[in-house]
Amino acid sequence: MPTITTRDGAEIFYKDWGNGRPVVFSHGWPLNADAWDSQANLVASHGFRAVAHDRRGHGRSAQTWDGNHMDQYADDLAELIEQLDLTDAVLVGHSTGGGEVTRYLGRHGSARVSKAVLLGAVPPLMLRTAANPQGSPIEVFDGIRAGVTADRSQFYQDLSTPFYGANREDSAVSQGLRDAFWLMGMQVGIKGALDCIKAFSETDFTEDLKSIDVPVLVAHGDDDQIVPIQAAALQSVELLKNAVLRTYPGAPHGLVGDFEKAFNADLLAFIAS
Repeated sequence: MPTITTRDGAEIFYKDWGNGRPVVFSHGWPLNADAWDSQANLVASHGFRAVAHDRRGHGRSAQTWDGNHMDQYADDLAELIEQLDLTDAVLVGHSTGGGEVTRYLGRHGSARVSKAVLLGAVPPLMLRTAANPQGSPIEVFDGIRAGVTADRSQFYQDLSTPFYGANREDSAVSQGLRDAFWLMGMQVGIKGALDCIKAFSETDFTEDLKSIDVPVLVAHGDDDQIVPIQAAALQSVELLKNAVLRTYPGAPHGLVGDFEKAFNADLLAFIAS
């Protein structure tokens, strides 16, 4: 399997498809690079180079005990980009991956990056605080930790329901898609899974967003039950210097059905423009 080795010795698995301008994908929790297969295949089939990695602790990457936090995730992404010598890249992050992309740009700058896409992304801050009253209370994330700790297999099966909006009327979410979500979740090491909950929920990306100097497509479903749009995309576009907001009526957190088709078209148009 293709991997890079980071400075702290962690092996990070990645996929590298096609040729051309690089489009680098960062996945959500508790998934891995496979979650981006359709989009990676799409861009690689349209003359771009698709690169997608498994975050440390997830999928086929090393299950490190330490380093499961947003700064290290961003540093791992930086090492991947540098070791593959990617330039003029478009970074695409979903959910936690959107936080990873945002922290990368805030921490490492945009010398190798020309654009970014934040899909259903966790910035600027998921946790409710006095300064962020639209965020979710800590009890929500404590509940996620409790579910993973007690019976993570059942928890991931249950989580696939709101993730893809399968609890909404007229949902056409397949059992196969939900099974794929469960399978990716079960590949996450439990320590990395628990640490990542803290990382995606408690990291404040406000200053990172303010510092980003490349065009950003902010894409979000307005029926996202995992990362509600009011505390995420609608605030992020106000902090970014150069952002376009694309909302998808009735769309959930995970890409599925007409939502996925619409996002795919928007993604291709944005990276090709």
